[in-house]
Amino acid sequence: MNPQHIQISDFTYDLPDEKIAKYPLSKREESKLLVYRGNEIKERGFQNLPEEIAEGTTMVFNNTKVIQARLIFYKETGARIEIFCLEPLNPADYNLAFQAKGVCTWKCIIGNLRKWKSGVLKMSFIFEGKEEYLCAEHIENLDGAHEIKFTWDNQELSFSEVLELTGKIPIPPYLNRDTENTDLVRYQTVYSKHEGSVAAPTAGLHFTDSVFNRLDENGVNRAELTLHVGAGTFKPVKAEQIGDHEMHTEHIQVNKDSLQQIIDAENGIVAVGTTSVRTLESLYWLGVKLLTGKENPYLLEQWDAYNLDGTYSRIDAYQAIIDFMKKENLSLFNAATQIIIAPGYEFKIISGLVTNFHQPQSTLLLLISALVGDRWRDIYDYALNNKFRFLSYGDSSLLMKS
Repeated sequence: MNPQHIQISDFTYDLPDEKIAKYPLSKREESKLLVYRGNEIKERGFQNLPEEIAEGTTMVFNNTKVIQARLIFYKETGARIEIFCLEPLNPADYNLAFQAKGVCTWKCIIGNLRKWKSGVLKMSFIFEGKEEYLCAEHIENLDGAHEIKFTWDNQELSFSEVLELTGKIPIPPYLNRDTENTDLVRYQTVYSKHEGSVAAPTAGLHFTDSVFNRLDENGVNRAELTLHVGAGTFKPVKAEQIGDHEMHTEHIQVNKDSLQQIIDAENGIVAVGTTSVRTLESLYWLGVKLLTGKENPYLLEQWDAYNLDGTYSRIDAYQAIIDFMKKENLSLFNAATQIIIAPGYEFKIISGLVTNFHQPQSTLLLLISALVGDRWRDIYDYALNNKFRFLSYGDSSLLMKS
């Protein structure tokens, strides 16, 4: 099957608003868990997940941290301007951007732009009892987004700290509500570490220390990597054929130890979340680019995975990245991916996936179909008919590859 000819209309279902979870449950691990294995569907509680993962399995988690990326400014006229930070431009490195003192520039989306023709926006905030100011200046248009220069006077404050003092967590637009205090904690995994996402890797929201302890007791291995989730994760597919849909770019960061854990995995790899899947599979193809001498091993374009040589083993591809890191004296491998995983894709790394339930006609639903085939409809029908909660704050599933 040529995935570029897939009709997105074939990947729709009726999702009533009342099925969308507007708030998280009071306890993370009390969500429901749908288990699909061997063509069979059953229902469990998420606290039972460790019993469903075989000893020796390697589970892979995306340890990105959601930033308080929504900044609300008011002009002197009272006009409300919302600036949504997408990714850093100067410094372009995420870590350096968050450590920046006094000034940095970001690629942003702007709400109510027509009311902001010119001038510098200014917002006051309190730090250690003193009033401080964050300023925003429009530099230029960037093909649907905008370059915004942020400045602040207090040189003690990093941009990360400024965001914590001034920004709001960008909860998904389909929740149709404002960010609340509970979202600061619950729209974040308990293992989040590296700032950079504007959307949570929501499959990880169900995990708790108790679940991790039981996974450890059951002999399940754990690895971590980082993919910073972009706002494009909510971008609807408007094209009739997915070949006409442009995937957003997301940024990957991984160290040698995590790569080695994937190489050493002996009893299957279960990704936690579609972001972990995209990272693991993208790293395989980036390793193939290194093995075959292709240009730019730091970028995987949208259709590369369908055109590159997929005969290499997982071990060879990942070892190529480790060897490249050693040669270039890199402690971290930083890359970007636009991978689209759709029916017809051959998975190179994962044998299963922990994930929530996704929107109709979304690229995430295409990924699910690539993993379980046409059975995705039966899985989603079961969830709809058995009171599962959908989308970011909803219930979970464990899907093993068909």
